[in-house]
Amino acid sequence: MKTFADLGLADPVLRAVNAQGYAHPTPIQAAVIPEMMAGRDVIGIAQTGTGKTASFVLPILHGLASQKLGPQKFSGAGPKAFRHLILAPTRELAQQISENIRTYGKFMRPMVGLVVGGANPMPQIKALAAGLDIVVATPGRLLDHLRAGKARLDKTTTIVLDEADQMLDLGFMPAIQEILRGVGPNRQSLLLSATMPQPIRVLAQEFMNAPREIAVAAVSKPIEAIEQEIIMVDQSRKSDLLVDLLATREVERAIVFTRTKRGTDKVERMLNDAGLRSIGLHGDKSQGQRNKALAQFKAGTRKILVATDVAARGLDVSDVSHVVNFDMPTIPESYVHRIGRTGRAGRSGKAISLCDRSERNLLRDIERLTQTALAPISSTTSAETSPRFTLIPAPAQAQRAAPRGGQSRQHPRSGARPYSPAKKRAQKGFAQRRSAAAPS
Repeated sequence: MKTFADLGLADPVLRAVNAQGYAHPTPIQAAVIPEMMAGRDVIGIAQTGTGKTASFVLPILHGLASQKLGPQKFSGAGPKAFRHLILAPTRELAQQISENIRTYGKFMRPMVGLVVGGANPMPQIKALAAGLDIVVATPGRLLDHLRAGKARLDKTTTIVLDEADQMLDLGFMPAIQEILRGVGPNRQSLLLSATMPQPIRVLAQEFMNAPREIAVAAVSKPIEAIEQEIIMVDQSRKSDLLVDLLATREVERAIVFTRTKRGTDKVERMLNDAGLRSIGLHGDKSQGQRNKALAQFKAGTRKILVATDVAARGLDVSDVSHVVNFDMPTIPESYVHRIGRTGRAGRSGKAISLCDRSERNLLRDIERLTQTALAPISSTTSAETSPRFTLIPAPAQAQRAAPRGGQSRQHPRSGARPYSPAKKRAQKGFAQRRSAAAPS
């Protein structure tokens, strides 16, 4: 098995990787890093949670290490300029990438700037004015600085588009195209994504130079380590079921995804009222509030994070045991990215989706994208536990198969078995556990 030492990384980069306890690269890292070090353009297709960030951070740092002028000193690129640009769709992902650069560059200390919306622009302008080695940015805020003359791209030699498909979903494509047109032709480009819709391929054809396409797993296939469950339940009973799931299962740390900001606030309040310590995260919260929410979730003071899709790409916590889709995602690719918050760094995880009959068309879209069929499986873990429908691979003709034997008492309209509310039982169990854990 190939090691990071075999990749030929510069000594300060290799020492930082070893200090983090990593010896062997993931498949996407083993494939992309040599191509980037050779100066080639790359399209990388890999699932969420497979180490895509290090696949471009490490070769960028390797390149900087060879350009160092003296001990702990780098060349920079001149006022308002920077040599390496990394674009990300969300503030959270940009911040996570910036933290990774500092982690793997701790023996080099390159000049790194974080340029994102929702934050005071003046510190960003001040940092850009001095010149930087690496800028990690969201497209909109960077474009604001470029148009105001506070940043320039004439010295930029490397550009990375991370999670390109979500930038497309968020409407950033015009901004990305404008930014790419401002970078000189003698650049290296890297495009990374978990899915590859046609508009992204068109972008690659226009702005990349004979890119090498690397796909380390089937596009849009969820990580195999993630156990997936689909529970058919009426919308009015989702809240009770959610409390039951989070209070009675072995939930170490969970993310609950909702479709709207208002829904996030509502579910957060409901869970806290039930005694389950939760905190919300969505786009209407200030950057300070979002940072605080993520810090509390990572520290474990709040073991449940309730979020919109804003967190699906920017959150890197290795020990998330459960992901729950309270609302089914309207974009099927979002399902892959949501559940990719668990099962990270070689760990297993569980993804549970609560599906109302009105959301069945969304479920069918997910099945088509992931090439995974819906098959009924009954659970007999307890008399009060609702039976679950689990996503498992099956032939296409089995997708609409009739229920198997033993599946009685079906809902007269939807065909799904009813779920009995268990909120009081869950709250009682939570109170008993909390009482037992209290110091005597």
